[in-house]
Formats: sequence, C-alpha cells, structure tokens
Amino acid sequence: AGISPDAVTAIGSHGQTLRHRPDSRIPFTLQIGDPNVIAQGTGITTVADFRRRDLIVGGQGAPLAPGFHHWLFSSAERSRVILNLGGIANITCLPRDDGPVTGFDTGPGNGLMDAWIRESLGKPYDDGGAWAASGEIDRELLKRMLDDPYFRESPPKSTGFEHFNLGWIRDRLTPGADAADVQATLMALTVSSVANAIETHAHDAHEILVCGGGTHNDTLLQALAERLPSRSVSSTANAGLDPDWVEAAAFAWLASRTLRGLPGNLPGVTGASEPVILGGIYPADI
Repeated sequence: AGISPDAVTAIGSHGQTLRHRPDSRIPFTLQIGDPNVIAQGTGITTVADFRRRDLIVGGQGAPLAPGFHHWLFSSAERSRVILNLGGIANITCLPRDDGPVTGFDTGPGNGLMDAWIRESLGKPYDDGGAWAASGEIDRELLKRMLDDPYFRESPPKSTGFEHFNLGWIRDRLTPGADAADVQATLMALTVSSVANAIETHAHDAHEILVCGGGTHNDTLLQALAERLPSRSVSSTANAGLDPDWVEAAAFAWLASRTLRGLPGNLPGVTGASEPVILGGIYPADI
C-alpha cells in the first residue's frame, strides 16, 4: 500500500475461518493466519484471535462487527439494518432510539452461489448475478432449502461453511436439475432468508445498508429491494464507508478496542454472559 510501518498503530487480523463450532459440547472456532508471522514480517503490532474469548463466556463468537456498525452507522433519525453479504450473510439491527443492538448470521450469503458456479462452470463467482438471472427459481427446491432448521432457530446464532456447503446443496437436489435454475434458487434462498430475518427481527427498520462482496451482485440487490419494498436498500457508501472496506475497518476498530483494554463483543448479539476484551496482542518490538 506504500504506507510506512511507522504510520500504522496496529494490524487487526481476523484470519481465515476453517472451522466454527460454537454449539459443540466443547465450543471452538479456528482461524488461520499466524499473527506471529504478521507481526514479525511487517514490524507492526498485531491483534488477532478475536472470537475465542467470546466463546469462553458463552457467546457464539460471531458476529463481531455489530459493535463497529453501531459506532459508525447508528442514526437518531431512522432505524437501520446493516447487512453484510459475505460468504455467510449477517445483519445488525440498529434502533433509532439507541435501543439494544441485535444481530446474527441469517444463513448463506454468497457462499453457496460461489460454490455452485465453481462446481458447474469453473468460475469463482457469478459476476453481477448474470447466471442466476438466466435461470428460473425452482420453488420446490427453495422450499426444501428453507426447511433447514437453522432458519427457524432464534438468535443469538451463527453459522459457516461447515453447515452451508456444496454437499448441503447436493443433498437437496433432484436428479437432472438445471444448473442455472439451481443458481437462481440459491440466490432466492439468500434473498428469502435475509428478508425473513429482517421482517422478523427488524420490522421497523427504514433503511438497509449493504456491505460485503454481495454488493457487487446487482441481481441479488434488486431482488432484495423487490422483496422488501417498504425499505430502502443501498450501499454503506451512502453512509460514508465503501462496502468493500466495512469488514476490514471493523477489525481495525476491534483491534483498537483491545489495545485500549476495552471490550469488543456485544453480549446482546453473541449471547455472551458479559462484555470481554477480545483477542491477543502480538507486539512488534521486544
């Protein structure tokens, strides 16, 4: 980036989640991306391993961005939902009266669509949702998908690719299903599960601000706006932050909290018994 290490106070590194099992008999979550390597290689103090402390006090360890969403995006004029469309989708509900912040993983975001187009066409993602737009929604398949118990669970809750993955899709397909129709149905699943969550848990929200890779899927955003006609759907750029940078900024914010000895989790979101300081600090210097 052409920035001197001296100009950076710290790096907040989320890492890459390989396994997330908050509801196991012994809850655990695993993110790779060794902070020792980052601190030593950059010469910058690194904060990492944000999720496990929340698990220890009974939380889901996710989502962790709602505290940042509340800090940056809360509005006294209108209730808002921040919708992050990553591989998994999650929402943060921000009441306009500064009431309790809530949030949870709604289910698949881009992950199932990415997995299916990679399997079917060898492409990493469905650019703009064009392939999904070429297919027809299979209503029976969509019903089977929405019958997954996760969608009926009450928050706090979180999920990941150990649950929603290519095998999950295959288990619900009928022989001879048209691949483009499956993609259209997977997009409808994301739209339906997100919209159902918003209607149930943020029914008074006036505005939905979207961030994450899904903001580049015009077909998905249009379908979501049609599904929620009484609410405005737009990018977080309209509230001051590029949607591609929200998640990174959130973990920079969490790192700053950790360095100042301040809690980063929201118990009302994760289900933790108390607020806790998240992550470990790996100093660059002795």
